[in-house]
Amino acid sequence: MRYGLLVEGAPYSSQASHSALRFASALVARGHRVESVFFYHDGVYNASRLAAPPQDEPHLYDAWRSLSAEHGTQLQVCIAAALRRGLLDAREADRHGKTGHSVESPFELTGLGQLIDLGREVDRLVTFAP
Repeated sequence: MRYGLLVEGAPYSSQASHSALRFASALVARGHRVESVFFYHDGVYNASRLAAPPQDEPHLYDAWRSLSAEHGTQLQVCIAAALRRGLLDAREADRHGKTGHSVESPFELTGLGQLIDLGREVDRLVTFAP
């Protein structure tokens, strides 16, 4: 089966991100495909390359990148939610006159239209919220 995940929780303030990642790992271990993960609301914080959790905690940013690299999963980030929370890629940082950026590939800033498309393309869209 083909799955899409919607993650609405911040990486270290709720269980949503960790649960979504574990669910995705279980899916691929059983031969399913996770087409895309869409990060929305506070879930956009999963895309921050500047996260530096303590060594004894899971590094969710790196885990999402690994999922993408190993299984071709798209990592889509709601652009409106991201910009509102100060998360920008290099293009948006330049456009808004900011000196740095915190979002980079494989995370991609996209609109809600991609979430709607994802829901139509996959067999199941599963939401992880706080």
